[in-house]
Amino acid sequence: MLDQELKKQLSQFLDLMEGDVVFKVSAGSDDHSQKLNDLVNEVAEMSPRITVEKAELKRTPSFSVNRPGEDTGITFAGVPLGHEFNSFVLALLQVSGRAPKEEQSVIDQIKSINEPLNFETFVSLTCQKCPDVVQAINLMSVINPNITHTMIDGAVFKEESEDIMAVPSIFLNGEQFGSGRMTVTDILSELGQGPDASEFEDKETYDVLVIGGGPASASSAIYAARKGLRTGIVADRIGGQVNDTADIENYIGVTKTNGPALSSNLEQHINDYNVDVMKGVRAEALRKTDEGTEIVLNNGATLQTKSLIIATGARWRQLGVPGEQEFANKGVAYCPHCDGPLFEGKDVAVVGGGNSGVEAAIDLAGICKHVTLLEFGSEMKADQVLQDRLQSLPNTTVITNAATSEITGDDRVNGISYTDRTTDEVKHIDLDGVFVQIGLSPNTEWLGDTVQRNKMGEIEIDRLGHTNVPGVFAAGDCSDQRYKQIIISMGSGATAALSAFDYLIRH
Repeated sequence: MLDQELKKQLSQFLDLMEGDVVFKVSAGSDDHSQKLNDLVNEVAEMSPRITVEKAELKRTPSFSVNRPGEDTGITFAGVPLGHEFNSFVLALLQVSGRAPKEEQSVIDQIKSINEPLNFETFVSLTCQKCPDVVQAINLMSVINPNITHTMIDGAVFKEESEDIMAVPSIFLNGEQFGSGRMTVTDILSELGQGPDASEFEDKETYDVLVIGGGPASASSAIYAARKGLRTGIVADRIGGQVNDTADIENYIGVTKTNGPALSSNLEQHINDYNVDVMKGVRAEALRKTDEGTEIVLNNGATLQTKSLIIATGARWRQLGVPGEQEFANKGVAYCPHCDGPLFEGKDVAVVGGGNSGVEAAIDLAGICKHVTLLEFGSEMKADQVLQDRLQSLPNTTVITNAATSEITGDDRVNGISYTDRTTDEVKHIDLDGVFVQIGLSPNTEWLGDTVQRNKMGEIEIDRLGHTNVPGVFAAGDCSDQRYKQIIISMGSGATAALSAFDYLIRH
């Protein structure tokens, strides 16, 4: 099952085990069961601390990871390879007694849960968001015996996952709980267990407070901290939208990486400095005071700062047509890397002819029966090399001058309607899924009219990152900087931090 390089890496991790672990395996005679048996036995042979037992679990094939004489509540239904192999290894180490790398305040929040929570997460092994969710809930299961979690590979349990058209899809006690990437702090917040306002009462006034967790935020915080300024970050999660990015090949100096890896590196770099990182909370309001700026958080807490950098990034822009909201996660998707495998052998459409849209269409063409790309303008805007690659594929169609008017369906998507802008004729295409790739919307609604924004909602800044409010700066995709690129966001974050330093010196 495992190649020699992977076994070599795994062997190093197994040396970190601190106690014995038992795999309880429920397997049949099918191919998936055989692969599962091969995996657990191969891993068990690599460490004397691991034993394998037969068991009757809820699903077959599946296996649970336990301490001897104790069920930890962590189960893998399917074979955790691909992106989920790391989830399996991490669960193995944590169940063995390896301390989780999590802040004590978060661990205390998990321990305080005193009701039974039975989570199930449907995943695709090609999904880069899914491991974050699986690892987060596995961690909660290790810490609190009231919590159980099962990872379910939708490709193995096809009947059970037939109605699930977006991953990760999370269920709690049999009811839909959430979808998309969620961290431990996200899950705790959804459960009503997020950071309490009392935890922020003793925070001193910051020299620089950064709102957001993406590349611009990380760059701002690091540059500010290096200037010796008292620096804080408020973020849902470190990495921001980068977490949802697949391959990154234009980050100069690094030939190729991926979003989760870069996000992890950003967090490690921030932690190398004296930065107060406040995760799992969001800014909800900005108020100017005589001393500087006050930020109100979603848990009711307030923070004071002498200067502020807004780096809240952006999110996928929505079409705003009938059917989009109704069929979200029922055929309407925004991430081809995560949800593409759920549409294997089916007909889909991609709306958007920029780089993201054309890249999505190319990826989906390798999975789906046919891909139709709809572009509003008279020609695609993607790089020519991408357009050439798309048009070389036999199972793709490009339609330009197409204004999407409706996504249709019953209990799930069954088609898309658009207006031909050259003839005003309304046309319809029968299909199974629609991937929306029409750009980004800035996360700036919480600002109201406190900071000047353009008609797109982007914060207006000058070349040094100043907004129209003294002491308030902006950087990255939430601003009106023209090009939305990781490397440009990092540069603008550094600029904003240096401008904040200059502001503090002068005022």
